[in-house]
Amino acid sequence: MVEEKEMAMETSGKEEEELEGQTHEMAGIPIVPSDLKTKKPGLIFVLERASLEVAKVGKSYQILNSDDHANFLRKNNKNPADYRPDIVYQALLSILDSPVNKAGRLRAVYVKTDKGVLFEVKPHVRIPRTYKRFAGIMLQLLQKLSITAVGKREKLLRVIKNPVTQYLPVNSRKIGFSYSSEKLVKMNKYVAAVSDDVDIVFVVGAMAHGKIDCDYIDDFIANPSLIHQDLAVLKAMDQKLT
Repeated sequence: MVEEKEMAMETSGKEEEELEGQTHEMAGIPIVPSDLKTKKPGLIFVLERASLEVAKVGKSYQILNSDDHANFLRKNNKNPADYRPDIVYQALLSILDSPVNKAGRLRAVYVKTDKGVLFEVKPHVRIPRTYKRFAGIMLQLLQKLSITAVGKREKLLRVIKNPVTQYLPVNSRKIGFSYSSEKLVKMNKYVAAVSDDVDIVFVVGAMAHGKIDCDYIDDFIANPSLIHQDLAVLKAMDQKLT
């Protein structure tokens, strides 16, 4: 059984205080231009239950995934199907590369791991184009608590304290996705009906199976293509905001 000290599953408040201010510079995370000064309502994403778990495999620490660590996971009585960091990777690519973000209407992206670690991804970050490099950056983030662009002191990714609700605008509508919801909607019509005066927070599950359970969500909806729900949201928001 893997010892708890070898599993970087969760960052305690004490650890956050001890490592406050530490940063890790990582080349290849450029800042992309966007109209961040816009005052118009925008979009916030919260990716819940992301599979980003660190363990010592052999002589090195790695982000566990079902393809590369299936035998390791089985030996430690863990289900390989639960370890899908590629899901949050693809979600971040879709969100950060979207027209909504390029138009400056993406306010923030928050990711909460399945073990409860919460971190922020700035909208103007360009995520690496390969999963291997992404996994390396996530490993550095969970170990160092923040990452900056080379030559700059701005923290482009940083671990922050729970709960995520303290970072969400007061005047916002928080919408979650659930298979169990009886409210089946067409995303473009649903988004169009939301008031133009509020920011929209979409809470999306970043796991292979199961459901999110968040008490701060105003409305749970179901979408026919829940696996690609982030793409449906972005397309609908692009139509609404442009």
